Amino acid sequence: MQASLMEALVERLEQAVIRLEVVSANLQGSSGNMTNGDINGLNGVSQCMEAFDHLLRGPVCEYMKNSRTIGGDVAKHAEMVQNALQVQRTFLKMASAHQEPAQTELADLLRPISEHIEEIQNFREKNRSSHLFNHLSAVSESIPALGWVAVSQKPGPYVKELNDAAMFYTNRVLKDYKDIDPCHAEWVHSYLSIWTELQAFIKQHHTTGLVWSKTGPIAPPSLFTAPSAGPCPPPPPPPVFPDEQTKGDNSVAQRSALFAQLNQGEAVTKGLKHVSDEQKTHKNPALRSQGGVHHTSTSKDKVPGSTPTPVKKHSPILELEGKKWRVEHQEQAHTLLIEETELRQVVYVFSCTNSTLQIKGKVNSIIVDNCKKLGLVFHNVVGILEVINSRDIQLQVLGKVPTISINKTEGCHVYLSKESLDCEIVSAKSSEMNILVPQGDDEYKEFPVPEQFKTVWDGSKLVTEPTEIAG
Repeated sequence: MQASLMEALVERLEQAVIRLEVVSANLQGSSGNMTNGDINGLNGVSQCMEAFDHLLRGPVCEYMKNSRTIGGDVAKHAEMVQNALQVQRTFLKMASAHQEPAQTELADLLRPISEHIEEIQNFREKNRSSHLFNHLSAVSESIPALGWVAVSQKPGPYVKELNDAAMFYTNRVLKDYKDIDPCHAEWVHSYLSIWTELQAFIKQHHTTGLVWSKTGPIAPPSLFTAPSAGPCPPPPPPPVFPDEQTKGDNSVAQRSALFAQLNQGEAVTKGLKHVSDEQKTHKNPALRSQGGVHHTSTSKDKVPGSTPTPVKKHSPILELEGKKWRVEHQEQAHTLLIEETELRQVVYVFSCTNSTLQIKGKVNSIIVDNCKKLGLVFHNVVGILEVINSRDIQLQVLGKVPTISINKTEGCHVYLSKESLDCEIVSAKSSEMNILVPQGDDEYKEFPVPEQFKTVWDGSKLVTEPTEIAG
């Protein structure tokens, strides 16, 4: 009983501090005469911050608890998400007490949020082999929702769109752990609740865009600039970031442009140097034996005392690491076999070329990532088989698999068994896909998967169907 009373008192004190800070900011930026409109505005600011704090104390705390229960990469990722939300709270609090600055200054204020988003997405990319990759992907794909503060007119629908992107991966988590660990389902619910609650918060307080103060001083040049006077901010403060040197005279046409780079997808590789076919080791076997790529250098390439860096060649791996089978960097290996399997195990096949892998027994899921000319024969999968960023893949199902996902892949042939004819096949950004259905003893009939679609408006909704030339 005493604990609950103390919590209530602390909460009221924090609300009082927020009101005092806003009053102080408005007094410094005006003549000090408070009208009824000013008082109503202060009440609205207080309610806005209380609502955001309710989000942090509710869904975010629940998400943190479930993430720590799962542990590993998920727990580390969650700490980054919590830090990003604390930075957003600081930004909202600053905006409630200051007038909107010019676009160039606003870009500097938004930079800490942008950097946190980038940090969270980079963590996913650095841990693609993690057995919790779907968890990391759900967070990484949806975290740009924090950029709603730079979206005008419809910030709420923007958050919902990114929440839907997360559900593509959370559905995989639910399938993978349906009969294994209920904690993962609780994790999914708590994480999606963050964005649902944020949508409600935006709808109530920032329906058509971030609301700035109309009477306070102009916003400071940095989000973490210490105030010259007034009461201390409520604990705990967000982490302090090192100052970043202001870059050039880059103007920002739209506030959302700051977050556009985070959603470039494949366009992010435009700045990479082109490598000709003569320099590619997979097209010139002789280069692999020489241990590096040799090319004709120009005067600009010559650096005194420099030596060419040899191409790093990874050692092939086929091993069980915890609950995950790792099959990586295999080349010209056609006798790869995994036979001592368990229901809780996952198989991750990465960067294998011109090889064949057979998996016996029943496993939880299989991921084929960045492989070329790979043949995969397996018996039973209780979750999902996913093929991503690959080329010329042949899959043969001997038992059952509920779902096969093909994403960013060129050339994929799937041989189904009679027991797996009810399998769901989901494809995106892929081509040359064919499903082979058994017709008798060792006989299959081939069916192409549509690659081209036609969409028309029927008067009330969009209707999409494969075109006749599809496949």
